[in-house]
Amino acid sequence: MTNDISVGARLSASRAREVAYQLTSWPSVTGTRDEAAFSQRLHQFLGSTPYFQSRGSQLFLVPSHGDPTVSNVVALVRGTGRRTIVLAGHFDTVSISNYGSLSSLACDPDPLCAALIEELSGRPRSASEEKTLADLRSGNFVPGRGLLDMKSGLAAGIAAMERFAALEAPEGNILFVATPDEENGSRGMRSFRDALPDIARRFDLDIAGAINLDASSCEGDGVDGRAIYLGSIGKFLPFAFVIGKPTHAGYPFDGVSAHLIASEIVRTIDTNADLRDEAFGEMSPAPVCLEVKDLRDSYDVTTPDRVWIAFNWLTHRRTALELLNDFKQQVANAADAAIERQIRNGRKAGVEAPTAAARILTYAELRDHILAKGDPDVARRIETYEAAPPLNDNPLETTRSIVAAMVKEADIEGPAVVIGFGSLHYPLVHLEQQRQAGNNFHRAVRAIVPMIEDRYDTTIRDRHIFAGISDMSFLGARQDSAQARLVANNTPAAAYSDAGADDALSFPVVNIGPWGRDYHQKWERAHGPYTFEVLPDLVFEATRSVLEDKPQ
Repeated sequence: MTNDISVGARLSASRAREVAYQLTSWPSVTGTRDEAAFSQRLHQFLGSTPYFQSRGSQLFLVPSHGDPTVSNVVALVRGTGRRTIVLAGHFDTVSISNYGSLSSLACDPDPLCAALIEELSGRPRSASEEKTLADLRSGNFVPGRGLLDMKSGLAAGIAAMERFAALEAPEGNILFVATPDEENGSRGMRSFRDALPDIARRFDLDIAGAINLDASSCEGDGVDGRAIYLGSIGKFLPFAFVIGKPTHAGYPFDGVSAHLIASEIVRTIDTNADLRDEAFGEMSPAPVCLEVKDLRDSYDVTTPDRVWIAFNWLTHRRTALELLNDFKQQVANAADAAIERQIRNGRKAGVEAPTAAARILTYAELRDHILAKGDPDVARRIETYEAAPPLNDNPLETTRSIVAAMVKEADIEGPAVVIGFGSLHYPLVHLEQQRQAGNNFHRAVRAIVPMIEDRYDTTIRDRHIFAGISDMSFLGARQDSAQARLVANNTPAAAYSDAGADDALSFPVVNIGPWGRDYHQKWERAHGPYTFEVLPDLVFEATRSVLEDKPQ
């Protein structure tokens, strides 16, 4: 590290570590009362700082969901003019249950570090555990549930915001927001997005862009973690509800095996590298099967007629329409192959039993089919199915129950497959979608990188796609209305359909956050020197560069 680091940067680094430890000490597992309590604690914490003690109206809560209410914490630091940058991050975490006997230390970084070293030192270790032990012994990595993902990112944002507030006459404004529920359905960010137009009007702000502060992973020396992400991956959760033709097990070729069709669909799609997306020289992961369930609820020797399948499908380029069409084609091909195999097997057994091709319907087509039957009460029943609250925190269980009810209403004879989306769609976002505004924002952020690299003798690279599902999908991105309708019409549970406000603001967003390893795992740990020293300075300088930029 060079010696030209300002006093402000040094104080900011110290403050970032202090705040990160404080925020980590407050448990905030998604969906618990601790998550609701965290928003109140953070609000009080920020309210006790010198800037907000005399500016209470600029620190407020935006309700998100739940009982007790879980809220976004919003803080505005004013400078001159209307130009404003949003610093955003989430405060909810995954469960601490995987810490086992060390659960009581999960939110206390230093004692947890000592306990993890002791535990790992006292037994045989896998290769990944050897790496964890070396990291913790080095003193450069700090463990703790949520410290990496992503309370240290919030701490960097708070440190940068406080440093900005201490300037004599800062140009522009910072709007800081800490959101709940990112680990589940991004309800916090979506409620903030919907409230932002009113916030901007109330305080007369022009939102120039945002920096999301989420964490990334790097298994090497950090070269991939020290990054500015220009976009975030898209996520779909397509399902296939397979309807077979049941038969007595003694006469297998008199029916159509739902299991055979389902297994062929899984074989066709699961980890199929040909179904990946390429963009900006980066490849998305292959789709993977998350769930396969036989829906028979009792035992007899009749073959099951319903099987449920769901996939996780991440995208770099595909639109919702393209993905739904791709999925429908893969399912159709798989169903054809399965039926052909059953026919061939029947012939080998001396049975000639031709079977019609499987009917493939989207969920929207299934709904239309039911409505066309003319039952005067069916529209009300469909609305009841679709508007029902989630059964639990598993979106697939809720969606599966709705589709099962709809298939029963439709009285469809197999073979058939109903397809749709099983959970909330996270839209693919990238600076290129913002056109010139995105170019200007990127230029302003990138302009300060050489200074930071020289100041800390490090590297900061651009990466195009943030690989983890993130709140970036809902911050600053106005969705194409036709694509949004397509997704909504094919998402059975209304609870997992995101409409967005009609007046949602559109602006460029990048992600600049901490890096570390094994987030969500027992060994979750942040790289301290980058997270507490470089990151707060990088966020501060990037923020000022954007606010002082005067794009033509």
